[in-house]
Amino acid sequence: MNNIRISLKISLKREFENLGLFETILYFVSIFLIVFVSVYLKDNLIATLSAFFGISYTILAGRGKIYCYFFGLVSSLLYSYLAFKNGFFGNFALNLFYYFPCQLVGFFIWKKHLKKNSLEIIKTKLQIKNRVLVFVSAFILSLLTGFILDYFGNMAYFDAICLIFSIFAMVLTVKRCIEQWYFWIIVNFFSVLMWFFAYLNGSKCFATVIMWFVYLILGFYFLKKWQKDIQA
Repeated sequence: MNNIRISLKISLKREFENLGLFETILYFVSIFLIVFVSVYLKDNLIATLSAFFGISYTILAGRGKIYCYFFGLVSSLLYSYLAFKNGFFGNFALNLFYYFPCQLVGFFIWKKHLKKNSLEIIKTKLQIKNRVLVFVSAFILSLLTGFILDYFGNMAYFDAICLIFSIFAMVLTVKRCIEQWYFWIIVNFFSVLMWFFAYLNGSKCFATVIMWFVYLILGFYFLKKWQKDIQA
């Protein structure tokens, strides 16, 4: 057991040591800001921990680092709890019944497609016709899901967009496709709005708002980075 802990600690340390300057600065500034705001506003501890694990996951996933999935597992559990407490039942089901098992699947699939020198994944992209197909499908399914969720939860169409586009985005993430970042940017934008309105309505979740805003910045950043990597 001690050997496993030591090996995991060394692997995680190596993953974070290879971060770029922008990623490192954004990571530590985000964590500091989340902790500071959480203490100042007496935010929910679960929201704070969810933000920490979520941002750690996104940074490492954007770098194509396989150990991102360890942070993703914890983040999925914590976020599902927050979503349930705030009546975002689409996001609750998404994180508990979809994201959580996808983290395990993603780990083993990525493990088969690592570069030997950098231990980062080999990135791919969809053909244009497939790209159009997944975007149109996600849009139509979001409208249908929003109509259904409108009978059960809050901000149904925002919740539906986050739910459906996240499902597609996670599949694209596991398949190592650059198109995931277009989907994540849409998810992140609507999630910022959704959780900000939840905060205005009395939910102690401002750390979650910050988390999604950081995700939004990272989405644009890693889209550009993946474009350069694929072109190279």
